[in-house]
Amino acid sequence: MQNTVHIIGAGISGLAAAVRLANANFKVHVHEATQQAGGRCRSYFDAATNLTIDNGNHLLLSGNRHALAYARSIGTEAGLVGPKRAQFPFVDLTTGQRWQLDLGDGRLPLWVFDEARRVPDTGLLDYLALAPLIWAGQGKLVGDAIPCKGTLYQRLVQPLLLAALNVDPPEGSAGLAGAVVRETLLAGGQACRPLIARDGLSAVLVEPAIKLLQEKGAGIQFGHELRDFVMSANRVGALRFGNDAVTLASDDVVVLAVPPRPAASLLPGLKTPSKFRAIVNAHFRFDPPKDMPPILGVVGGLVEWLFAFPQRLSVTISSADRLVDMPREELAQAIWQDVCKAGGVQGELPPWQIVRERRATFEATPEQNALRPGAVTGCKNLFLAGDWTDTGLPATIEGSVRSGDRAADLVLAMLRA
Repeated sequence: MQNTVHIIGAGISGLAAAVRLANANFKVHVHEATQQAGGRCRSYFDAATNLTIDNGNHLLLSGNRHALAYARSIGTEAGLVGPKRAQFPFVDLTTGQRWQLDLGDGRLPLWVFDEARRVPDTGLLDYLALAPLIWAGQGKLVGDAIPCKGTLYQRLVQPLLLAALNVDPPEGSAGLAGAVVRETLLAGGQACRPLIARDGLSAVLVEPAIKLLQEKGAGIQFGHELRDFVMSANRVGALRFGNDAVTLASDDVVVLAVPPRPAASLLPGLKTPSKFRAIVNAHFRFDPPKDMPPILGVVGGLVEWLFAFPQRLSVTISSADRLVDMPREELAQAIWQDVCKAGGVQGELPPWQIVRERRATFEATPEQNALRPGAVTGCKNLFLAGDWTDTGLPATIEGSVRSGDRAADLVLAMLRA
């Protein structure tokens, strides 16, 4: 007889849990409040550019073990593409200087000993000064752990941590920053090869998961918003979805994989992060030059990362609360000027789209990190998943998948017990 699990939310964390449990021969039911899967990690057709674009430019690294295992389990690991070696080209818009960080392909960070491979105008002692960050406690600020100034900080540490934490690094959690550094820079180039979903996030991480689940007999309902849990002693006894309710059998399990705000309303008393930061993404219909790298780090401008896709140039700006109310065309023009400088291209503003997410990620400060709940709840058949839960990482795709895997593993352990 199959065990039954109800997954509430079809974002990446919910899909990861659903796939893991479907592969363990569970009868899976996925309930998604909106009309599409993927949450903040999805693609859609955009009429302004006449292209399929992603709602956010997400970068994975070859060391993101959980995310890559998830892609492998749905048969799409080959859809995550990148250079054969962990190389990151950068440009400084204030000086025009260009360089390439070359982390190699080994398991150790030996690149710091090679002047030709590290950040220009930096020495070995600059890198050693980052050591306190590696094992910093969760309550410590990045600004209290390491010096947030100097060439290495401006050209590598600040762009890396800003992208990972989505807050200005000095005010960010040193514990979360340390986890990022341990799993990337400290793990050598083998863990740092950049990977992007060239054909779109949905095509690589979302639609194949839905297809696999359906092939395994899973029920997937869109526009099916959970309104209430009906409790029975210390477990969930039923799920209320507007006009209908689902009564749970004694060994049925629920994984709640929704954003923090709906999670807190469904579970009164649940502690969740309460402050969030914006991310701005811009997309331009423009054919990238053949020699343009797929990912370019940009220092000294408005743009932080420039991505080259077929027929499209896209940018990401993190911790972007200052830009969410700026007039759209003015913002597009300002970003396009940076794109032209960074990418070595020219021309009038092409067809464009600006995507502003006001609550893109929780604020990765020590205060907000302390509010993240674990996967276990007070109900013995209810587990939490989501990049805002206590994954040990900031809000990333890797953290999302890790949370879904953790919830699924707890379900399996509970039933074994």
